[in-house]
Amino acid sequence: MALSSARIVEELPKGERLRINEIFHSLQGEADAAGFRTVFVRLTGCPLRCQYCDTEYAFHAGEWHDIGAILDRVEEYATPHVCVTGGEPLAQPNCRLLLTRLCDAGHQVSLETSGALDISGVDARVVRVVDVKTPGSGEAARNRIENFPLLTSRDQLKFVICSREDFDWSKAFLEEHSLPERCQILFSPSYTQISPKDLAQWILADRLPVRFQLQLHKVLWGDTPGR
Repeated sequence: MALSSARIVEELPKGERLRINEIFHSLQGEADAAGFRTVFVRLTGCPLRCQYCDTEYAFHAGEWHDIGAILDRVEEYATPHVCVTGGEPLAQPNCRLLLTRLCDAGHQVSLETSGALDISGVDARVVRVVDVKTPGSGEAARNRIENFPLLTSRDQLKFVICSREDFDWSKAFLEEHSLPERCQILFSPSYTQISPKDLAQWILADRLPVRFQLQLHKVLWGDTPGR
């Protein structure tokens, strides 16, 4: 859902603008805030091309908006939960400014990021939901290992599992980098690629210290994001 054209201020310096693909109101489908009414602010652009991506429409489409107008739009939905997502939101440097402004306005803010870009400098009040790209994503080489020491117990690492091979790789990766000691770990089945039941059984059989996660929005609305 696009912002009113009256709120678009094209002449503003880019230090006060972000390119926005959409802003919409739905139920959070993932991570600790799953099930809560949430305003999603989807930024345009992503340097990755994961084979299972369900937001390819955000790679290029979007318009520049004043950060103040974005905050005004968020306030219309009267919920404390706000998720800044993409694409890859951190590909726009001004994302960090938006996150801070949302926190200053009293919102409970989460950031969904690919894990390929530097998460330092993100406001400490923001919950960071960081992907670890598995081989099945096609982008495992882009994982930024330097991000791991920056994680806290408030943050979450998400693995999208595309196959049994991805599961075994992820299990070894957890141990190699001692990730369960840093933050909550989420294992999610890639939509239509593996059975959620299979992933659940693998986690149980190997007694992994991870949280199984189904994408609630996919259960409710399929490939169409909830509105």
